[in-house]
Amino acid sequence: MKPFRILSIVAVMALLLAACGPGQPAAQGLLGAIKQRSQLVVGTSADYPPYESVDASGNYVGFDMDLIREIAKRMGVEVKVQDMPFDSLIAAVQEKKIDAVIAAMQATQERQEKVDFTVVYHKPKDSFIVTQDSTIVMNSPKDAAGHTIGVQTGTVQEKWVQENLVTPGLTKADQVFSYERADNAARDLAAGRIEILYILAEAGQSFVDQMGLKVALLTDETIAGGQAIAPQWAS
Repeated sequence: MKPFRILSIVAVMALLLAACGPGQPAAQGLLGAIKQRSQLVVGTSADYPPYESVDASGNYVGFDMDLIREIAKRMGVEVKVQDMPFDSLIAAVQEKKIDAVIAAMQATQERQEKVDFTVVYHKPKDSFIVTQDSTIVMNSPKDAAGHTIGVQTGTVQEKWVQENLVTPGLTKADQVFSYERADNAARDLAAGRIEILYILAEAGQSFVDQMGLKVALLTDETIAGGQAIAPQWAS
């Protein structure tokens, strides 16, 4: 990532984290509390390589983990990672259980009504993953209609499927399987329990490489926004 982009993220995070609650002196805002404890507590869903996952030694690794550690370094603090289901991350930052969310999360308009975001650090693509022996041919996202499809709970992919396939009647509701963890969805695909996994492209490619799957379609038609960090705004 270019240095100016990291600096922009640091600057926006600092502005949001420095906001103060009622009766709280500016010097004691959340940013001050983070610096005082020398620790930035971030929430993620560590089931999404290459962004965030856990290695054989139990360490949190991936692009997002490297990014947040670099940001924390420039803030002069360490990082503490809390692993939780993706669909609980926004609530966790709203309830001040964590200082920020970094989880390949897209800054959609709907999410911006609940939390603030930094500048976008990555604009991804989506992928539709199938097994190597699948005969499914996809030329557009809607070609997933009528097939059993797996998505991760709380993601823009889940929302897209519901709005564009289920609601119009192109896919039955019971053909859509929402998973708390993306890696479990990939395992079900490999085992033949679902026909398609709809997921961000880089994460999809990781599962393709790990489990011998293949990409049926790579697209940016369904992307709802770029990936960004959601810091707590202590207002």
